[in-house]
Amino acid sequence: MGNQSGKERLSKADVEFLKSNTRYDEDTIQEWYKGFMVDCPDGKLNPGAFMKIYSKCFPSGNAGEFCEHVFRTFDSDKNGFIDFREFLLAIDVTSAGSPEEKLNWAFSMYDVDGNGWIDLGEMTKIVKSIYKMMG
Repeated sequence: MGNQSGKERLSKADVEFLKSNTRYDEDTIQEWYKGFMVDCPDGKLNPGAFMKIYSKCFPSGNAGEFCEHVFRTFDSDKNGFIDFREFLLAIDVTSAGSPEEKLNWAFSMYDVDGNGWIDLGEMTKIVKSIYKMMG
């Protein structure tokens, strides 16, 4: 999505896209990008690296299953990795989004099969993964 391996700065198009679609200014976006590239030098966050980072927040539990659901939701183009655009868009919604944006994001996570409905099986799967994560 515009990130290239080893780039120290985002393209102007990526910056403009992120300024238009997040609540961040250019300096903040560039700072996030620098940190992202330190953790993901190829510009791609894979499921294993994501789980490693996320699991640090829940050291006493098993965050594996829950991480899979969060990763799936962050990976909006479903290509198997999270690029910087996907990462920052998701961070923006989950940290500073409106209640409606956060609810839409959570719905996407619970709607495991992506059919627009949350059935009992999907709800059970997510809730169980949360309990495992909490230890």
